[in-house]
Amino acid sequence: MARYDYDLITIGAGSGGVRASRLSGKYGAKVAIVEGTRVGGTCVLRGCVPKKLLVFGAHYAHHFEDAVGYGWTVGTATHDWGAMIAAKDKELDRLEGVYNRMLRDANVEIVNGRGVLADAHTVEVNGKRLTAEKILVATGGWPVVPDFPGKEHVITSNEALDLKERPKRILIFGGGYIAVEFAGIFAALGSEVHIVIRAGEILRGFDQDVRATLSAELQKQGIKIQRDCTIRSIEPCDDDSYSVMLNMGEEIRCDKVMFATGRAPNTANIGLEAAGVRLNARNAVAVDADSRSNVESIFAIGDVTDRVNLTPVAINEGRCFAETFFNKNPMQMDHANVPAAVFSHPPVSVVGLTEEQARKDHKVRIFTSRFKPMVHTLSGRDERTMMKLIVDKATDKVLGCHMVGEDAPEIIQGLAVAVKCGATKAQFDATVGIHPTAAEEFVTMRDAVPEKEQATAEL
Repeated sequence: MARYDYDLITIGAGSGGVRASRLSGKYGAKVAIVEGTRVGGTCVLRGCVPKKLLVFGAHYAHHFEDAVGYGWTVGTATHDWGAMIAAKDKELDRLEGVYNRMLRDANVEIVNGRGVLADAHTVEVNGKRLTAEKILVATGGWPVVPDFPGKEHVITSNEALDLKERPKRILIFGGGYIAVEFAGIFAALGSEVHIVIRAGEILRGFDQDVRATLSAELQKQGIKIQRDCTIRSIEPCDDDSYSVMLNMGEEIRCDKVMFATGRAPNTANIGLEAAGVRLNARNAVAVDADSRSNVESIFAIGDVTDRVNLTPVAINEGRCFAETFFNKNPMQMDHANVPAAVFSHPPVSVVGLTEEQARKDHKVRIFTSRFKPMVHTLSGRDERTMMKLIVDKATDKVLGCHMVGEDAPEIIQGLAVAVKCGATKAQFDATVGIHPTAAEEFVTMRDAVPEKEQATAEL
């Protein structure tokens, strides 16, 4: 008789858990995946996909305005928020069906219910105990809202994606990628938007030039940014609006208050302590390069490990797990030079080191280009693109590529291959640009920024 019910039980059916389970099942393992809500996880249901659909919808507001400069006569355009949300929900239902089908086709058993670890080989679901040789924790992260008077009145990105109507006025507390993405969506569709941040600038952790450029572009769109502030309290008003008091004594009236102050690993109340799994200072599952915890039979991937919290990273970690343990093909995820994008208005995309990071270990040359995109020479839109290369002086290797501007994610995805391969600035220079495109600027920047003009400190 088999010692365990399964070879693998995965807790959490998000992108990483689904990839690991599906591949493991394909390689012949007996697999169960446990999910307490819907299959698809944060990316498909509460993050990347629905947010990007709303970003696409918001872009049309700009497209209608820009078309006039190209000779189009555009009638009065109106937007139906409810229709967009309904269309988004229909697409999410379709994707959930695709995920369920992929799991079934790989002979993965889907167990509906909240999975809780009982010991190193046992998961309890709905009062039933399931055992496995290996257990994979892929429970992701969850939005964090700190305690303060009025906390019960706020929404997070989870609820923002399901609002029944667009708020006329919204205050977003936080300056990370989720905050600026939603700020762009609401502002383009006609909302009055306030961003309140504790820091001196948005997008902490990004390159200083990226932060300053996007900040300027957001403010051109009428988005108000309140820096060095915190929220003291939130109180409901008689007209269904809210009074938000800032720590400096200023009051802002709005219809919704959204908190985008980060996400925490989803490790609470799933039995990790009972199974002896060690958590780090951020309450994330501490794992080694093979995604193994301190308990030999328990592994973790994705945001619950708080390594690089991006969906494609979780998917690749899931693949490495399945290849290593169920396909006799040892593989480890390389977390260096992972490209990323912020789907703001305009978008941001980066790969490699920021200037501030690079200066810690390298002497660098900095190349930048700032220009009005060709599309706006006729549209008249006051929007600027910024591109930046960070180059190691000693080796000529390109350490980082950064861009704020239209199509930035599509452009940086290709450059990420070059950075991953260790391309040099000379190789960039030897590459013929595609003309006329914005992307060609990355291979035509010849003059380094003078040392005295280079940024040397983070905001």
